[in-house]
Amino acid sequence: MPFTSPTSLPNPNTRPSSETLARLISEAAKNKKAEAIVALDLRGISTFTDFYVICSGNSEPQLKAIVEEIQNVLRDEHGVRSLHVDGLPFSQWIVADFGDVIVHIFHEAKRPQYALEHLWGDAPRLALPE
Repeated sequence: MPFTSPTSLPNPNTRPSSETLARLISEAAKNKKAEAIVALDLRGISTFTDFYVICSGNSEPQLKAIVEEIQNVLRDEHGVRSLHVDGLPFSQWIVADFGDVIVHIFHEAKRPQYALEHLWGDAPRLALPE
């Protein structure tokens, strides 16, 4: 096993801000070709989280790949672990709770059924790169 210097490990005392976390999650989802990525800013609207990041995939394996990429990037590069993940790819909706940010990964056919963007329609959207 190669030696890893302590300075190359993520510092657990420097958790990214909730806005930065939402952006990191969006980028990780984009790495696995997630579609229609939206980050809703719930600060001032909700007491249980600061952001929802919502995205879609077009197959069950892709949903699994998206959530795994998000978890791996946040854990390995930023020392952030999910508090809980619920749902399985075959349910076509996976939710990952990172405390300040909750991620909803839908199969593209299921997303309109739940319409979270409309339910939280008064929440401003965080500007994300295309």
